[in-house]
Amino acid sequence: MWQSYFNGLLIAAGLIMAIGSQNAFVLAQGLRREHHVSVAMLCIICDAILVAAGVFGLANVLAQNPTLLAVARWGGVLFLSWYGVQALRRACSKQSLEHGAAAGKRSRRTVLLSALAVTLLNPHVYLDTVLLIGSLGAQQSMPSAYVAGAASASLLWFSCLAIGAAWLAPWLARPATWRLLDVMVAVMMFSVAWQLIRSA
Repeated sequence: MWQSYFNGLLIAAGLIMAIGSQNAFVLAQGLRREHHVSVAMLCIICDAILVAAGVFGLANVLAQNPTLLAVARWGGVLFLSWYGVQALRRACSKQSLEHGAAAGKRSRRTVLLSALAVTLLNPHVYLDTVLLIGSLGAQQSMPSAYVAGAASASLLWFSCLAIGAAWLAPWLARPATWRLLDVMVAVMMFSVAWQLIRSA
């Protein structure tokens, strides 16, 4: 049991911690202190569901149906490109974290829908979380323990990312720092979108 648990924990941690669009989104929400805990919890739940689905059969379905992956790929390209443009627009505006807070936070529903889109419209989620992590989990002696280990990795990572970023926000509230972060988020979104186009 524990062998399967730690296999899930280590494999998922290695993939989740790689910088990607989902991590960039959680980091940005943490720095804004805008529903960041809710965003982290949504990402944790989505990862757990996707890993469990992959371990218990969805990995085989996706591997045999390239049409589903193609739809996810092009939907991801469109969404990531749009989100990158929004980040660039913020970077070009004269705003800091305080200014953004004074202008009013977005609703929890809007933020969570954006987080859901960043998570589910990114084909890398299906390739890494469902296909790779899921297919490895299906080979474990205790698949359920493997899923629990992978979910634990998500819980630890996204909690630290969201809460740690919110804790650092007062020190990173300078307009120049925030513009740099938005530029980095935009570059990340565009680079992932470009990778998806190249892999088509």
